Amino acid sequence: MAEAWSFQLPTNAPINWTNAATLISVAILVGTELIGAGAAAGWAIGGLFQIGDLATHALETIFILLALTGLFYFLRAAIRHEPIRG
Repeated sequence: MAEAWSFQLPTNAPINWTNAATLISVAILVGTELIGAGAAAGWAIGGLFQIGDLATHALETIFILLALTGLFYFLRAAIRHEPIRG
């Protein structure tokens, strides 16, 4: 009986340290920018509309979570273009 799913086993290729260092550096740079922008946007919107500390912190949290989601998808695309193994 044929398998409905086909899975590829991971390769034992050596780690390409140049690509790994590039991806780590990009993750730090882009992550810092996105999280800082998310926190600043929540703080600015909270202050502009004077919605109180609790709501301002909630906005900051929401924007930071959106920034982390964006960072996750960005790094997934970056790893596709700069594979760590191989």
